[in-house]
Amino acid sequence: MAGTAEKDKALDVVIVGAGLSGVGAAAHLQENCPGKTYRILEARADMGGTWDLFRYPGIRSDSDMHTLGYRFKPWRAAKAIADGPAILDYVKETAAERGIDKHIRYRHKLLTADWSEQDALWALSIDTGAEAPVTLRCRMLLMCSGYYNYEQGYTPDFEGREDFKGPVIHPQHWPQDLDYRNKRVVIIGSGATAMTLAPAMAGKAAQITVLQRSPTYVVSRPDKDVVANTLRKVLPETWAYATTRWKNVVLQQFIYRRSRTKPAQLKEKLLHMVSKELGSDYDVATHFTPSYNPWDQRLCLVPNADLFKSIKAGETDMVTDHIERFTEQGILLKSGKELPADMIVTATGLNLKVLGGVTFSLDGQPLDFADTWSYKGLMYSGVPNLVFTFGYINASWTLRADLIAEFFCRLINHMDATGTRSCRPELRDEDREMTPRPFIDDFSAGYMQRMMHRFPKQGDREPWLNTQDYRRDRKQLRRGKLEDGVLRFR
Repeated sequence: MAGTAEKDKALDVVIVGAGLSGVGAAAHLQENCPGKTYRILEARADMGGTWDLFRYPGIRSDSDMHTLGYRFKPWRAAKAIADGPAILDYVKETAAERGIDKHIRYRHKLLTADWSEQDALWALSIDTGAEAPVTLRCRMLLMCSGYYNYEQGYTPDFEGREDFKGPVIHPQHWPQDLDYRNKRVVIIGSGATAMTLAPAMAGKAAQITVLQRSPTYVVSRPDKDVVANTLRKVLPETWAYATTRWKNVVLQQFIYRRSRTKPAQLKEKLLHMVSKELGSDYDVATHFTPSYNPWDQRLCLVPNADLFKSIKAGETDMVTDHIERFTEQGILLKSGKELPADMIVTATGLNLKVLGGVTFSLDGQPLDFADTWSYKGLMYSGVPNLVFTFGYINASWTLRADLIAEFFCRLINHMDATGTRSCRPELRDEDREMTPRPFIDDFSAGYMQRMMHRFPKQGDREPWLNTQDYRRDRKQLRRGKLEDGVLRFR
């Protein structure tokens, strides 16, 4: 096997994860650092990450593919809000076109990574299913493993769950042979997954009920971008794509900034849009009016108003209440009402993992990332030759993944030019009294709040901020000084 044969030969780069981020990073590496040896380690049996893992009905992007797609590869399909299989094809096509697929090692799960200061190398222990782990060494490690647990989604402990006679399914583990035709289905959740599942299952199921403890903001937009499709007819493909991409970036940032500066106005606008879709008689105040401001959690996108159409058709009911317990025939609510169900779907969120759940150490000493400070949201104080890809939570993930890959390549080329073997962020004297803040701040989603204490801290000043701001990131990650007094090259 290739990994065993190469275990004594250090690679220049190891990328962990063959999803949207990992394949994109490899493309940047090949273009900007030609000749560097690299491997992609993928724990699963195929590439695609999120878009290969999730197989539930209606799985799709929750942002447009002109910004969720790569900067270097135009999205050609007419639908900008794409389904999961189309996005998976896009990732695989990118890998095949550039020969990236030849560098992927499947069923290679990274277990541990130990940095040797003397050798200036990472020693990686990899589970391949063989009796003993494979060892691989590399100079630079790029983590593109995402931030959630692929093995297990999040499901609260519901009292009486064992009493329910039907199946209870988490969308992360959707059975491909599940037959929900003519069944009464209760979907527990108020996030993007619940809002996707309901209209996708409606019409086939006897009845869909979305049960939420509290509402979320739901926005409808067409799945086709008229501007993008028009521009492609009159401009070269790359120009049309770049123009559409920038147009959508500006729109995303405008909406997010408005949510910070004029939240009441934006809230009124969003609720007016829902009322217009559902009619003045619908109880928008109960089912679609959150207690928080827009973008304190993610906005849910529904293409072509599909959720609203299924509600108006009587195929989907929204119920806002708390669960008392599961019963044999459904769910008993705190209000005393019982929801009948033949099956229950727990669209209750994700479990997060820090850097893919890998155990890290420095010269054999265990490393706890909660004790580190985040440098620009991609490196960590005192940790050498390691970059972690974490995209945007307030815009398309890939916008930041692209920028991090570009920064990673700049870093490699700078080290080559200066003859240095390692690079790590180190706190300056004036940084030691910083006020710590969560790695993702100003975002109240439960799946984030449950695990932020395990992530690195961000500080109160540059470059120890994870800004989640594309314009600022674009400037500092593409053109900011590498010799900034914080990055130490040795």
